[in-house]
Amino acid sequence: MIYASASEWRNAPQKRVLLFAMSGLGKTYLSKMLRETGDWFHYSIDYRIGTRYMGEKIADNAKREAMKVPFLRDLLRSNSIYIGSNISFDDLKPMSSYLGKPGDPALGGLAWEEYTRRQAEFQAAEVAALLDTGHFIERAERLYQYPHFICDTGGSICEWVDAHDPDDPVLSDLASKTLMVWIEGTDDHTAELIRRFDKEPKPMSYDPAFLLATWQAYLGEFNVAPDKVDPDTFIRWAFAKALAHRQPRYKAMADKWGITVQQHAVAQVKDTEGFVSMIADALEMRG
Repeated sequence: MIYASASEWRNAPQKRVLLFAMSGLGKTYLSKMLRETGDWFHYSIDYRIGTRYMGEKIADNAKREAMKVPFLRDLLRSNSIYIGSNISFDDLKPMSSYLGKPGDPALGGLAWEEYTRRQAEFQAAEVAALLDTGHFIERAERLYQYPHFICDTGGSICEWVDAHDPDDPVLSDLASKTLMVWIEGTDDHTAELIRRFDKEPKPMSYDPAFLLATWQAYLGEFNVAPDKVDPDTFIRWAFAKALAHRQPRYKAMADKWGITVQQHAVAQVKDTEGFVSMIADALEMRG
């Protein structure tokens, strides 16, 4: 790790941290809080994906839907209107809408082949955005003169890495440049995430092997044809399995490449001093 001890962390003139966890456990809360102090550069992986790597695909998807409406089609073809993504740190819905959900087209579902093609695009984009971290660390310091750096990753980071491989290209690169911090939740947090997801299911991205196995299990258990699957029902059904699938991956990443902080500790952080102390405590516990 780039900080060998709590004292080294506290005294570091440039603090560089990468947060990873399931959605809803405080990554963006901490990142926004630190950014608002004026001393921390906030690098959002999801925002980078949605702008640099998938922005054109997201916009083209919206245009494809607009072309189905005769009035909008004529305006688009004459270049009379502009359709683009208004993605932001606080609103990533344009990217979710592009990822989509598999199942019945009449219910807004995508054919499995198209769905998995978009999943593969997202995987490539997320890996590229993660590997851009070093560039933004240098850019934040050289161009904007920020002394500190916080990287806010997406929940799917664990899908594309092998924490048990000491030569994993993504983890090796990230750990050489940042202190990797896992925010660990409790069973109560997991239950709350499931409740929130059930209320508003949103597209997610998964390791291809896990995704295929989950899809096949769903088709078999409910004896339904792929083009008759209710997209929202499937992703709700898959979500709890995804949480169980990701938990040991996050833990391995923290055990081998970084440190762990508890979500209840994150909730108590109100300022930079509290954040620095929380990380220092975690470094001391790791020893």
